[in-house]
Amino acid sequence: MIHNICTDNSIASKYVADLRDVHKQADSVHFRKNMELLGSIFAYEISKTFKYEKVRTETPLGTAISEVPVEDVVLLTIMRAGLPIHQGMLNVLGNVDNGFIAAQRLHHKDGSFEVAVDYITCPEVEGRTVIISDPMLASGSSMANALEAVYNIGKPKRVHVVSIIAASYGLNYVRRLYPKAHFWIAAQDEELTAKSYIVPGLGDAGDLAYGGKRDV
Repeated sequence: MIHNICTDNSIASKYVADLRDVHKQADSVHFRKNMELLGSIFAYEISKTFKYEKVRTETPLGTAISEVPVEDVVLLTIMRAGLPIHQGMLNVLGNVDNGFIAAQRLHHKDGSFEVAVDYITCPEVEGRTVIISDPMLASGSSMANALEAVYNIGKPKRVHVVSIIAASYGLNYVRRLYPKAHFWIAAQDEELTAKSYIVPGLGDAGDLAYGGKRDV
């Protein structure tokens, strides 16, 4: 299932527009903050799917009945680009377990590349709700490989995939592999270049958030 948080009028649309704006992208602090804000919005929307239970809370004047989430959550992100989204979701979800996955493009001399997951630190996921984030879902290879690594650890009860911008190709690719997953996006773009960059997209989210890098 695909959930687009910008389908209806939402302040999230402003944050996406700012992220895309080439005239604002030079400010990496502002760029990271917008990603973090979107992470918080994603977490709020996903929390509506959680299981809740009633609790009694003592106030200075009496007792209140409230409903609080009892979902057993593992929050994962694909480094480095996903870190601001992860922090935004963590700001909302609070006391949840966390994991981190390193995925990178390995470029070949002929111009092609493959995506390799070369590092993962993750708590137990068996029977738990996993939320995994990466700001750009382009070809889908990074997310598919990351999810494969997660399922090698254990079988989650439910999986939520979070991306700010998703290319239709990559979205459909990962959905075919993991049809029961919930996909949360803020924009869906149709075009994907031969080098798997989303158009119009916003560029390289990791570089814009943290500075350039040397390809390996």
